[in-house]
Amino acid sequence: MTAPTENLFEAPSPASFPPLFTGLALDPGADPFAKAVSQAMIGVDAGLLPYAIGADRLAAAVVFAPEEPLARAMHALAACGVGLQNAFGALAPPEVALHLGWGGGLYLNGGRAGRLRVAASDTDPQTVPDWLVVGLELDLLPPAETEPGARPYETCLAMEGCGDVAPLALIEAWSRHLLVWLHEIETDGPRALHTMWRGLAHGLGEEIELAAAGGARGTFVGIDEDFGLLLRQGDSTRLVPLTALLETGDQP
Repeated sequence: MTAPTENLFEAPSPASFPPLFTGLALDPGADPFAKAVSQAMIGVDAGLLPYAIGADRLAAAVVFAPEEPLARAMHALAACGVGLQNAFGALAPPEVALHLGWGGGLYLNGGRAGRLRVAASDTDPQTVPDWLVVGLELDLLPPAETEPGARPYETCLAMEGCGDVAPLALIEAWSRHLLVWLHEIETDGPRALHTMWRGLAHGLGEEIELAAAGGARGTFVGIDEDFGLLLRQGDSTRLVPLTALLETGDQP
């Protein structure tokens, strides 16, 4: 990981989102994920995209209205991750790599720099949920109180030489690439998304401890057709479904 830059991130300008998305600018300290969940619960249309850009962090969320059972609707989480990587790849220096943790972690050059999170109106994998929300959080600058070296496995955009990446431009690009992947899933299924996500997976082939499975340890050996994690433990392999990552809709 490279040293921090002195470049400050740009202030927000009027946003531009593709069709089907409705941007909603929030105050810098607001929680777009909580806002999206609360709006989804009262029946807002799909495509609402609240976002907040603070001095040291950007956050955004998207409301979905699934038409398939939750197990397949959760593919939207993978699409959000791959869409973010595509957007980041178009805006950031080529030497900076973004990888996706199965549990939602976002990693820049190996250091954790943010997360994706997800909530839905239902937790039954076979039920079509009324709504599903995916949230994005990405650190722009290190916390002011952090001493150098205090968090060796964490990083941020500035520390990786990405001070020229405008946060709003990244959110806009995320929405555009996400729309492409949603169209791909709808027309041709998730095969291409599956292949792309697997190529971006952080920790694949390594020993991991999985919070979503009660702290279970094992080797991350792959994902199934619905992006469930395959965890090898000794001579057996355990499947942890993507729905294990759901946060309760009433307490985001």
